[in-house]
Amino acid sequence: MAGASVVASCRLVIMAFMAVATAASVPAVYVFGDSLADVGNNNHLLTVLKADFSHNGMDYPGGVATGRFSTEKLGLATSPPYLALSSSSNANYVNGVSFASGGAGVSNATNTELCITFDKQIEYYSGVYASLARSLGQTQATTHLAKSIFAITIGSNDIIHYARANTAATPSQQQQYVDALIQSLSGQLQSLYNLGARKVLFLGTGPVGCTPSLREISSTKVCSAVANAMAVQYNKAAEGVLNGMTTQHGDLHYALFDSSAALLRYIDQPAEYGFTEAKAACCGLGDMNAKIACTPLSSYCANRSDHVFWDFYHPTEATARMLTATAFDGSTPFIFPINVKQLSAI
Repeated sequence: MAGASVVASCRLVIMAFMAVATAASVPAVYVFGDSLADVGNNNHLLTVLKADFSHNGMDYPGGVATGRFSTEKLGLATSPPYLALSSSSNANYVNGVSFASGGAGVSNATNTELCITFDKQIEYYSGVYASLARSLGQTQATTHLAKSIFAITIGSNDIIHYARANTAATPSQQQQYVDALIQSLSGQLQSLYNLGARKVLFLGTGPVGCTPSLREISSTKVCSAVANAMAVQYNKAAEGVLNGMTTQHGDLHYALFDSSAALLRYIDQPAEYGFTEAKAACCGLGDMNAKIACTPLSSYCANRSDHVFWDFYHPTEATARMLTATAFDGSTPFIFPINVKQLSAI
């Protein structure tokens, strides 16, 4: 994708999604991924993919946007953005750090010039790993990281870009693209394991075909079957990678949150979960509030809590809180083989 479509695809929003443990055994959270976990890294980039403007943040105290996605951590403070710390000569990474960047994908080809790619995030983390080894000593650093949670949410942007550009893709072509993503993801997860990750929270791709943006481009306003099928394929394959890694590495544990299955409940049966609008965005302009991104000039719904989606790609805070609760202490088929609470207690 190019031009305005790229800009539109990755606007950051303010919402809470990442659930982490309250247990004292989790000293820190190290976060990787896209706009669903970006707490402000993109504020430090020369990029249009930011959220530090209204109407984002309107429900924060004072109604001020911060450029953060991840607003709520259970028991631990929000991991600060890496780019806000890295310029300091005495940066402290022992309490966790977020490398996530709005627009990032598994593939380095996804929004390469507009965000911190996943590979680049891992490269930054390797520097943090070295810093922790120097400051704590290798043995203590290894123990610290083994107890910490590594939260990863990545893949949505890759699938969205592919689906928008390949609306008539065959199941075979879809699978080939997902296979390529998984091959890259496998190497990326192995790199994190090599750098101390032992507790992994992996948030799978949601039903991105049902986002207002992909609905809006359909003449009948239905979900993109291509994107949703790929999300299911991707999540299943990612679980296979993680399961295989635990077989190979007995000290690795993971919790995988099937965002697609969890969020589809609210989209398919909104009234049952307290929503009145599951198709249109709360904030934006044009058809379904999904023609133009949420900006200070956009209109927005009066009651954010009755909408599933905040803007043309991201859930509202109300949706996010419900998803967070499921990830934290829910069970299969939404979070497996263990939930976040159980992962933290290991």
